[in-house]
Amino acid sequence: MEQVNGDTLEAARKVIAVHINYPSRAAQRGRTPAQPSYFLKPSSSLSLNGSAVERPAGCELLGYEGEIALVIGKTARRVGIDDAWSHVASVTASNDLGVYDLRWADKGSNLRSKGGDGFTPVGPALIPADAVDPANLRIRTWHNGQLVQDDSTEDLLFPFARLVADLSQLLTLEEGDIILTGTPAGASVAKPGDLLEVEVSSVDGSLTTGRLITKVEEGTTPFADFGAGPKVDDLQREEAYGSRDAAGLPETASVLTPELKAKLESVATATLSSQMRKRGLNNVSIDGLQATRPDRRVVGLARTLRYVPNREDLFKTHGGGFNAQKRAIDSVNEGEILVMEARGEKGTGTVGDILALRAQVRGAAAIITDGGVRDYTAVASLDMPTYFANPHPAVLGRRHIPWDTDITIACGGATVQPGDIIVADSDGILVIPPAIAEELVDNCIAQEQEETFIFEMVKQGNSVDGLYPMNAEWQAKYQEWKASNADD
Repeated sequence: MEQVNGDTLEAARKVIAVHINYPSRAAQRGRTPAQPSYFLKPSSSLSLNGSAVERPAGCELLGYEGEIALVIGKTARRVGIDDAWSHVASVTASNDLGVYDLRWADKGSNLRSKGGDGFTPVGPALIPADAVDPANLRIRTWHNGQLVQDDSTEDLLFPFARLVADLSQLLTLEEGDIILTGTPAGASVAKPGDLLEVEVSSVDGSLTTGRLITKVEEGTTPFADFGAGPKVDDLQREEAYGSRDAAGLPETASVLTPELKAKLESVATATLSSQMRKRGLNNVSIDGLQATRPDRRVVGLARTLRYVPNREDLFKTHGGGFNAQKRAIDSVNEGEILVMEARGEKGTGTVGDILALRAQVRGAAAIITDGGVRDYTAVASLDMPTYFANPHPAVLGRRHIPWDTDITIACGGATVQPGDIIVADSDGILVIPPAIAEELVDNCIAQEQEETFIFEMVKQGNSVDGLYPMNAEWQAKYQEWKASNADD
């Protein structure tokens, strides 16, 4: 098998990298792009197998990202997806290295953070493109001998042929150009003395690039004061390591604390609705739905998914594979509620038993859709409640395309944003803006305490005149009753 050598590097006039392409990485980042986006790395960043890479002096966060690199074999300009793969000569392993310490100065270009000398090692061997199925490749990365990335190209957000065709719409891809195709979850930070290895192979292991080896060294030349210097914060540390926990950072406090959640679970949706009306919020209920578990009351933070009306050509590009519906289900977290915008379309299902089960296994508190549910009996048997318009046997593609996630949507006549607090029970479903939740629920608790007193007084035979709502005389009696009960 041909080896990557100096000639390979010299032939690469352009190195183009894709931002996010693996579903696992999209879930980790918490954002899933609808279209591919790119950045350029200078050809001077290329290096060979066994080379050393410097972590620049004064920098903390040298990130590594194992990737599959495509080497263009013949000029591609305005080629279609069906023809695009024929313009790729070979695939090899690459490591998209960069320092997060300089991202602040890049304004999105990644030039400083990812353009350094040696920041794009490739090799060691080239696998002929015509010998592999581009949807049947495996990418693995080892950090000091420990396997940290292991994924395949089966469910890429943007298949390789689509990347080549898309790029060729605007610029000419020339022989020798290299396209870095994205990294899966598991990318992290390397320190001086660490050893990084990346391997690309066919899934069956019959073809392999061998391991691309890169050694990390400490840079000794400090940055001059006439340019941007390194600067990091906890957000960059979290991005570089992949999570706050991996970065050794304390978890950020959720707006929905256990104490607030307990309060919201203790008050009626009718009371919450009343208090929101007092604040001028009249359009915060998701209407017209039924529940698989009307006996349950759920409180959680919203995650969102939007369906658009089916259009056959768009369903081909957005409906199959690891689409937005599956990405949303597979990234919902413990205690979250997945809210779906289906435009009130009842003529097909928007979720079925397998995906509902997956959401339950991931710890979702509920699914809410203003469309139909397939496999109703199985979905209804789950412990996790699902709120829906009606059962329907048809598959998703009859009426919908799963389009995007974690955006502002409309569901059952209400606007829902990611991070809104959802309270749902047999009386209805409410959307609570997080900023007012604490004050709102405290007022609800006070209101329900008053209503308990009023109920007792009516039960004792008192007229509601002056009692409901309470006039000054009854207010005084209420204060006495409250003090008495507080003493008990």
